Amino acid sequence: MLLDTTIRRLNKLGELSMQGKRVNGLFRLMENPELWIRAYAKIYPNKGAITRGVDGTTMDGFSDERAINVIKLLKEGRYRFKPVRRTYIPKANGKMRPLGISSGDDKLVEEVMRIVLEQIYEPIFCDSSHGFRPKRSCHTALTAIQRTWTSVKWIIDMDIKGYYDNINHDIMIKMLEKRIDDKRFLKLIKAILKAGYLEDWKFHGTYSGTPQGGIISPVLANIYLHELDEFVDKLKLKFNKGKRRRANPEYLHYSFKMKKARKEYDCQKDTDNPENLKAIRNELQEYDKERKKLPAGDPRDENYRRLFYCRYADDFVFGIIGTKDEARNILEEIKDFIQKELKLQIAEQKSGIRHAGEPTRFLGYDLRVYSDHKVVKTTREGRYTTAKSMCERMQLHIPEEKLRKFCHLKGYGNYDTFVPLHRTKLLELSDAEIIKAYNAEIRGIANFYGIANSPKKRLSRIVGMSWGSLMKTLAYKHKSSVAKMARKLKTAEGRYVLTVSSEKKLHTFPIFRLKDFEPRKRIYTEIDHLPNTLIYTNSRTELVKRMDAMKCEYCGKEKGYFEVHHVGKLKNVLNGKRLWQRIMITRQRKTMVLCVECHHLLHSGKLPDWKAAKSVGSGEPDEGKLSRPVRRGDDG
Repeated sequence: MLLDTTIRRLNKLGELSMQGKRVNGLFRLMENPELWIRAYAKIYPNKGAITRGVDGTTMDGFSDERAINVIKLLKEGRYRFKPVRRTYIPKANGKMRPLGISSGDDKLVEEVMRIVLEQIYEPIFCDSSHGFRPKRSCHTALTAIQRTWTSVKWIIDMDIKGYYDNINHDIMIKMLEKRIDDKRFLKLIKAILKAGYLEDWKFHGTYSGTPQGGIISPVLANIYLHELDEFVDKLKLKFNKGKRRRANPEYLHYSFKMKKARKEYDCQKDTDNPENLKAIRNELQEYDKERKKLPAGDPRDENYRRLFYCRYADDFVFGIIGTKDEARNILEEIKDFIQKELKLQIAEQKSGIRHAGEPTRFLGYDLRVYSDHKVVKTTREGRYTTAKSMCERMQLHIPEEKLRKFCHLKGYGNYDTFVPLHRTKLLELSDAEIIKAYNAEIRGIANFYGIANSPKKRLSRIVGMSWGSLMKTLAYKHKSSVAKMARKLKTAEGRYVLTVSSEKKLHTFPIFRLKDFEPRKRIYTEIDHLPNTLIYTNSRTELVKRMDAMKCEYCGKEKGYFEVHHVGKLKNVLNGKRLWQRIMITRQRKTMVLCVECHHLLHSGKLPDWKAAKSVGSGEPDEGKLSRPVRRGDDG
């Protein structure tokens, strides 16, 4: 648990930032070893925790002494950030994206700095920013658009060309200096930005940009574009006008006629002239029919303008209620600010103005305005009436090409002709593993597109392809037919479930059904302005407690120095015969706290199996007990 003084100092950072004051003492705050242990507990479960940097160090072998040594080097000004190891990952368009992999100690330093920066900037970040922030995601960005962008006429879609590679270092430091008054802390950020990268064992200097894949890069990228968020907020104040649209004159014309006809009808009710009453009723129906074709508000009201904005990392869109010329002016103003103030370039091919009725691609969805033309009940002047809903709602649609591409990527078959195929790569797996693989894939895309309009209808084809491919894969594996496999898996309730019996109980693996899927509709919630520092005081992981116990989990030694041994995945030691491997599988943990001697022997392959594993049981280890499953720890 962090010291109370450290917690108070972390909380104070956000309060001072919201008051517009520059904060200092950040470097001294980083000298707290407990903060480093919490930073380690945050990043050790990540897949990249044991990915090697240029010096070969990873999170494996972390200890209190290692953190204290890094702190000492930082205090003495002798710590040097190593260049990141550059690798490439494929992008959706077929191109390759550069990725920088930092060394183990650099990851720790960056995580501590990220914690501090997040405490400073998270309270002042705009609500329009959703990328790489706590409790925010693509879904919160899309749901905010879906809820608030009503009656939008034009959409501006913009994208920055090579954003992460072109961030200007001088501008970045000047932005940080607006909120931070700590030269040693800023010097560390400069060192990270200037560390360079190693590609094919050749060093390249970095004169702009932040390394994609770096722990601190996302928060620095958000800080850089926070200037754009603030500029757009000022632009909104200048552009927005009017509280509500004025009434449509034509709509009012028919409303007046209907009111006059109702008065006449009330006067004629007491007379014995049914033909006259019928004529007035028909007249009222005609007026109401014509009025329902019109919007209640004037869509051409020159005194009503709105500008909407949403950003996720370097992708952002604008919604405009106004004319196309006004949309062009806003586009030019934003371009001018990005190019002159931020020294960035707009990707012209991915940017432009579209009518809101045309689909605009954003975060994997198609944004499109749709007027439902529904007749709704409302109250006018204290009486109930009906009106036509002409409010143009923003809808989220699933792009068909995305589903087609997903089907091709997974090897389900021909999406257009609806001909599924078996997957040869999965034939070596068990039936349960094959079903779990298909379920995970289709559930993932269903969850991502769960907030779209009519998701079940749009996803039915890809789910059908997945089901057909699964059945063909199982049939091909067992040299059977799809019909026989379907009959074998079908239950009395009409579901398809694989049942596997073991010594103790039956295990069931139901196949994903779209019928059981519940679309995620309520996602967007108000985000707390102040970050929750309880995550640093009541950590969810048990690893910190195990480290604080100062006891080797293999030999039981309770004195000396201790390090944490990592494995990337538990399946890497699943079939291991060594005692330490069986201990990790039994406890279902990817980490093991070891004394320095045991850790060195383990890596050299000389760790003897005769040592007592007292953390598994009391006294000498009973190797028969190691095969029994125990309750899973919370550190993975």
